Amino acid sequence: MGAGPLLGLCEPGSGFRQWWRRGGGGGAAMGADARPLGERAAGGRGAAWPWTSSGALCPPLPLLPFLFLFLAAPSVRAAGYETCPTVKPNMLNVHLVAHTHDDVGWLKTVDQYFYGIHNRIQHAGVQYILDSVISSLLAEPTRRFVYVEMAFFSRWWHQQTNATQDVVRDLVRQATLLALTAYLDFAPTGTGRLEFANGGWVMNDEAATHYGAIIDQMTLGLRFLEDTFGNDGRPRVAWHIDPFGHSREQASLFAQMGFDGFFFGRLDYQDKLVRKMNLEMEQVWRASASLKPPTADLFTSVLPNMYNPPENLCWDVLCADKPIVDDRRSPEYNAEELVDYFLKLAKDQGQFYRTNHTVMTMGSDFQYENANMWFKNLDKLIQLVNAQQQANGSRVNVLYSTPACYLWELNKAKLTWSVKQDDFFPYADGPHMFWTGYFTSRPALKRYERLSYNFLQVCNQLEALAGPAANMGPYGAGDSAPLNEAMAVLQHHDAVSGTSKQHVADDYARQLAAGWKPCEVLLSNALARLSGSKEVFSFCHNLNTSLCPLSQTSKSFQVIVYNPLGRKVNWMVRLPVSKHVFLVKDPSGAAVPSDVVTMPSSNVQELLFSASVPALGFSIYSVTQVPDWSPRARPPEPRFRKSLSWIKSSSHVKSSLHVKPSSRDLTIQNEYISARFDPDTGLLVEMKNLEQDLLLPVRQAFYWYNASTGNKLSSQASGAYIFRPNRQEPLFISRWAQTRLVKGSPPLRCKLTLAQCACRRPCAGGAPELLSLVFQVVRLYPGKRHLELEWTVGPIPVGDGWGKEVISRFDTALETKGLFFTDSNGREILERRRDYRPTWKLNQTEPVAGNYYPVNSRIYITDGNMQLTVLTDRSQGGSSLSDGSIELMVHRRLLRDDDRGVGEPLLETENTGLWVRGRHLVLLDKARTAAVGHRLQAEKELLAPQLVLARGGGTPYHLEVSPRKQPRPSGPAPGSAPPRLGTCGASCRPMCTCSTLARWGPGNVLLRLEHQFALRGGHGRQLELSSYLGLEAPPTRCLQDLFSAFTITDLKETTLAANQLRARASRLQWTPNTGPTRKPSHPRLDPASITLQPMEIRTFLASVQWEEES
Repeated sequence: MGAGPLLGLCEPGSGFRQWWRRGGGGGAAMGADARPLGERAAGGRGAAWPWTSSGALCPPLPLLPFLFLFLAAPSVRAAGYETCPTVKPNMLNVHLVAHTHDDVGWLKTVDQYFYGIHNRIQHAGVQYILDSVISSLLAEPTRRFVYVEMAFFSRWWHQQTNATQDVVRDLVRQATLLALTAYLDFAPTGTGRLEFANGGWVMNDEAATHYGAIIDQMTLGLRFLEDTFGNDGRPRVAWHIDPFGHSREQASLFAQMGFDGFFFGRLDYQDKLVRKMNLEMEQVWRASASLKPPTADLFTSVLPNMYNPPENLCWDVLCADKPIVDDRRSPEYNAEELVDYFLKLAKDQGQFYRTNHTVMTMGSDFQYENANMWFKNLDKLIQLVNAQQQANGSRVNVLYSTPACYLWELNKAKLTWSVKQDDFFPYADGPHMFWTGYFTSRPALKRYERLSYNFLQVCNQLEALAGPAANMGPYGAGDSAPLNEAMAVLQHHDAVSGTSKQHVADDYARQLAAGWKPCEVLLSNALARLSGSKEVFSFCHNLNTSLCPLSQTSKSFQVIVYNPLGRKVNWMVRLPVSKHVFLVKDPSGAAVPSDVVTMPSSNVQELLFSASVPALGFSIYSVTQVPDWSPRARPPEPRFRKSLSWIKSSSHVKSSLHVKPSSRDLTIQNEYISARFDPDTGLLVEMKNLEQDLLLPVRQAFYWYNASTGNKLSSQASGAYIFRPNRQEPLFISRWAQTRLVKGSPPLRCKLTLAQCACRRPCAGGAPELLSLVFQVVRLYPGKRHLELEWTVGPIPVGDGWGKEVISRFDTALETKGLFFTDSNGREILERRRDYRPTWKLNQTEPVAGNYYPVNSRIYITDGNMQLTVLTDRSQGGSSLSDGSIELMVHRRLLRDDDRGVGEPLLETENTGLWVRGRHLVLLDKARTAAVGHRLQAEKELLAPQLVLARGGGTPYHLEVSPRKQPRPSGPAPGSAPPRLGTCGASCRPMCTCSTLARWGPGNVLLRLEHQFALRGGHGRQLELSSYLGLEAPPTRCLQDLFSAFTITDLKETTLAANQLRARASRLQWTPNTGPTRKPSHPRLDPASITLQPMEIRTFLASVQWEEES
């Protein structure tokens, strides 16, 4: 169903249903238990137009041409809020928001949800929901409905006939029949309308998502709406009703996308109680400490009932509540009782909000499959409640509305609103119920998502740089769209969060894998076009397990290293090879230092060499086996433990940190960093920054928390969402490590320390034996200012009946006074304080889980002088549970479900995340200049160079176009073309980056430039790196000098999601209690002078001509 005309949409649904809903905190949520339901009761008529009945699922056919005539009239079309329903100023106006929340995967896969498959798992069929809603909106012109997830809507849309699409366009069009009153003999009350909220491909998670991926998925969804409905389909409000906590960066991005307000459902139960008491359920969120207000200010409203209907008022096939029976002759008559109940409910709810408006969400997960059931009862409710105004002098007015129309009424109230400047993490829905486990859940999927983001950016860039030749070339049809859509799906709040069922997580991975394939074809076409050579390209997807067939079997091959950054990088290439010596040459044919080292964990040989790669460009290195040579044998240098007394618990950390140097110490060092390891334990005990003359005792080791299965305080267990250890102190995995030192040959002098952690007997506290659970490689490369810790964890044993959650912990002597710092979606930094919330007095029930925060890219501690920063390669949960300490959860495997709806434990098996490998980069800097290191390195890790291998000896391709491997210097020479491919150039320095370069249809590209440094201490303060690099002025760049693969012929600046011209975009203005803010001005666009302020992202649509078209 779904491909036919609307005639088939008018039939009511039938049968018994189950209502599944994600529970709150164990509270008495209506309908939380799945149970068989009875037949639907018949009811009388609701409010209707003179020629229709609310009981009719479709209007009489003669009416449709009449409606279409006026709905399509251009003279009555209005943008924005002018089409909102009329309210009554001296009454409490209750805005009923009819909506459905459709998870893009959770208990079922995306396709199973859309088509309504496997209803034994969960009854849900999105295609039928949309069919039914459209039919019901046509049946009654006062009805309104809100839809959110474009991943579903776009699929449904493309299955509709032209006639159905025209009907939907008319429902979306921002028109009102109120404007036709002068032409009619009666005064209609409005028109049925379909409104979009949020408009992203999915409703993304806010903890485990990177800001770049958030922008991409929002851009994809909003572009679909713009292309399909024009400005009529543009959402005015952000709608994140289900994500499990809310980040400040998410609000900042929404504001920069042009949203007028933000609605969400979940916040900490203690926070909500305080907000109700203080009438702060609605306020202005100041979501950036660097962007000048109101650029990142966003009006934010907390919905009163999460996103569900009020108790006893759920009229869906998945609910068990009684319908409204308004026939007084029926023994089931309940209209009067329900009206009285509703009036009391509205007044009780309204007392927690500041205006004479309140909102009720009438819908929930996958509801409205039989939309007539909902709308028929809502029609009756509106008619009966509003009739009380005349009958009994009621001061309550009920109306169909939308989040945008509710927001409009709040804005017209002209009130002064309080300001929030922190975020809404961590989220707890009850005592001992902190949703902090999902920060780490399914770490393999989280890494796959991050790698896919990197590959998508490379794919997008080469598609833009090579032009149409990338999409159709010698390797076939290449396309970035499948990976773009798969990545967008992965941002869903039950996808990258790791909170879906196992078969759904497998399907998410399948979608990513399917998206990589057409991008590989695109890359091959683009590289052939840009290099002028057609090769047999090979992509090594298993380098994390030291597998690459081409490099391990070939005597000679090429390594193409593409750099997606807007600045030159030097990157250490690591490739598994056979047991031989290899000669490596750079693009100019000069030999470069290289070495082959043996990996003690697998006896695999790895070739290492440093590649220099230009900005937004690539370098081709040749690798040739040297005949009759073999790598020099380097006997292992094992170090065994002699004592288990180096540390007992966190309370003994400070006293054991200062280990005196010994001649037996194991030390690795380059020109910037030195790391020393204890001779008895083999574990890290000290770091030095030789460049800045800093020394910090630091111990790093792996521990595990025993997952709670419930206790006397609470039955809450640790699960996919919830983190709850059964004790505050973690247990050692191993107190010592057997180590081996591997040194690179001169002149590379690459040094590696390999530390294998294994507990050979029961550990302290009676913990079970954990043999070879953790293996860690510590690397220090020449020229690098960070220490790399590559860890492998797994399989986590659970045969003892204990679920386990593994952490890596760094203990130092820094006096941090309970403070630590984490990033917000990989962008701005937030201060965290142990056992503290900035806006209410916390009653801490879980000292460990209640202090965990999402770490998307970095976490650090500082004493004001020194700063220790740990960068992650994926999203993880992290904290500082004692002064001078940092811990990051790297893996978890559990035996109990946490009763939040998934219905299965987080128990990954072989091939689904049993083993996990990842990296932590450790930086030691002066606090004043630390941002230079961690911001530039985090960007380099996110957009790491992409390796593509080829056998070499390819055939010439497009010889009429000169090969382009390296960009020329920034800025064209007299009489020359602009620089090759692209570069951010010297004038941009390290402050700015090209965060997006992608095709935007024929002859157009999407370009985003961003300033990646913040203001220290907030707006009006010093730039994070200015005192270090002497960069006080904002960076300015000429776009016309950036690229040579194409020429920019026209340039338009847009809002962040590229769906509005920036010059025409405007947002509702709000008055914060910190004082009025000036409406931001938009400077005249000058392509020769693009200036970026701290933390600013500027988005452009450019019309271009590729070089061969010029």
